[in-house]
Amino acid sequence: MQKDKVFSEKIEKQFQFDESVASVFDDMLNRSVPFYKENIDLIVKVIDKFIENGESILDLGCSTASILLQIERELKEKNINLIGIDNSKPMLEYAQKKIQALNSDISLHFGDILNFKFPQSKIIIMNYTLQFIRPIEREQLLQSIFNSISENGVLILTEKVLSSDSKFNKDLIDIYYDYKKQNGYSDYEISQKREALENVLIPYTEPENIKLLKSVGFREVESIFKWANFTTLIAFKS
Repeated sequence: MQKDKVFSEKIEKQFQFDESVASVFDDMLNRSVPFYKENIDLIVKVIDKFIENGESILDLGCSTASILLQIERELKEKNINLIGIDNSKPMLEYAQKKIQALNSDISLHFGDILNFKFPQSKIIIMNYTLQFIRPIEREQLLQSIFNSISENGVLILTEKVLSSDSKFNKDLIDIYYDYKKQNGYSDYEISQKREALENVLIPYTEPENIKLLKSVGFREVESIFKWANFTTLIAFKS
């Protein structure tokens, strides 16, 4: 696994999931997302409670297919149909290398999830993806997702979130930046990434995300993980 040094030098462009990011993305997640491994472990255990033999799981914004590979490895006895979609060719190229090396049956597709015709699935995963969709397009995307989930299926959504209190929100961001420093990122790297993500990653508050999910038809939404300004929600389709 290559170490993330993407923002160690001055960046002149907005954040993109290009070759430079794809090549270090697994390290970036492990060092930038609090309790990333533990949260993925939890998500896989939750999925195990809902998925049945032969059903499908769709990962929107699958990046290097890490969670799909873990699902395949840990739930292999269920013969699940695993599908990943991403709009970054470099990400999919790295995912395909991992899939080939592990002799995996995961199916990958290149495309824009705003225009993709989703296959019917029991579970749809969207980890750290909705926050990169323009706010004006989020409701329509979530409606397409809802329509593609089979009855009694679920959407699992992980996002960065804002606090409703601006002072507390800044406190949480400071705590998060301290976390990144503890994992080897410099103040300069943190500042560079923050600038690159400005107007690219646009988070909502947790209540705003829940309201949006319910507006498209999900009957209930529960939080299953929370660390400062990160949360994982599960939305139920009855």
